[in-house]
Amino acid sequence: MGPAPIYFPNLKTNRMNNLRQRLSLILLRLFPAETSHNLTIKMLKLGISLSKTSIHTELPETASKIFNLSFSNPIGLAAGFDKDGEVFDQLASFGPGFIEAGTLTLRSQPGNPRPRVFRLKKHNAVINRYGFNNKGIIKGLDHLAKRRNNSVMLGINIGINKDTETPIEDYLECLTKAKKIADYVTVNISSPNTPGLRSFQQAEKLEELLNPLVRFALSDKDEAQPLPLLLKIAPDLADKDINDIVEVAVSSGISGIIVSNTTVSRPPDLADINKNEVGGLSGAPLFELSTKKLAQTFLAAKKRIPIIGVGGIENSETAYAKIKAGASLLQLYTALTYKGPQLFSEINKGLSKSLKNDNLKHISEAVGIDAESWASKDV
Repeated sequence: MGPAPIYFPNLKTNRMNNLRQRLSLILLRLFPAETSHNLTIKMLKLGISLSKTSIHTELPETASKIFNLSFSNPIGLAAGFDKDGEVFDQLASFGPGFIEAGTLTLRSQPGNPRPRVFRLKKHNAVINRYGFNNKGIIKGLDHLAKRRNNSVMLGINIGINKDTETPIEDYLECLTKAKKIADYVTVNISSPNTPGLRSFQQAEKLEELLNPLVRFALSDKDEAQPLPLLLKIAPDLADKDINDIVEVAVSSGISGIIVSNTTVSRPPDLADINKNEVGGLSGAPLFELSTKKLAQTFLAAKKRIPIIGVGGIENSETAYAKIKAGASLLQLYTALTYKGPQLFSEINKGLSKSLKNDNLKHISEAVGIDAESWASKDV
């Protein structure tokens, strides 16, 4: 059992709770981005909560069964926040429908030299070049095996060490270990901060990688539920590359695709001293590009596999746009650091209102209805 949550006194109303969340975020932003992130993880490990009560909001119109898994709502926490799976239960209290831990690699590694994370405050954005810093998959799984909340789905994002000479074998060994406790596993081939990683997005190399992974994921015939195996791709892919990736993924037996990781491109309207830092850009400026690529992936998939939409979601409007572009599920990260943990609940409630405004009974009815429009956008 972990330490009991520590709460500040006299915060009995939602209004005061929201005030505390805002003040906490302001205080954390006084520190450099990575220091702030590490402090947040330490606070959560100590039981210091940003909210006195759970922020779960379960609504039947947004609950879904995807990959044969039950999601209480479609908004998840993307990989990268809880890199080593240290605070799953604490994060689950914020109200996500699922949490993706990692990225975990076979061996521990420090990642790239600091500084490696940069806020673009005016744009609600971040540039990072972390480089898969983590304590290794064995340590991460040890943390995650102790989680108490089993109603929030657990995804484990796996990658490769920077110095590996056997990447496919490393992915397979990570999958072998993660399979024991994960509800699903994501194969990350799209971080821009590990040299050579994105080369696996080439059709031939991707097929060589996915075939043994999928065979292993489906190998336990006695299991009623084969392990869902997802693929996370970049937003910087050409149209033809997306079509090729989808065909390889579907042919191999992949369960779904996550669109997208961070981008190495920079929108021309970025106005921040950190805009030219090397690394992947996330947050609001990624929204249009990632949503276009999401729509293209959805159309290429032809409803054969579900898509998870990530990139620039910061409110219920952008979340609903992702759904209508083709996402069956969503993930957040950067916006959470700017707006706080109540964002999961706010988005879920907002999605419910949007469905009612469109006279739709369930979120599944909205998936992909604007895909053609988004796929043809000039972004």
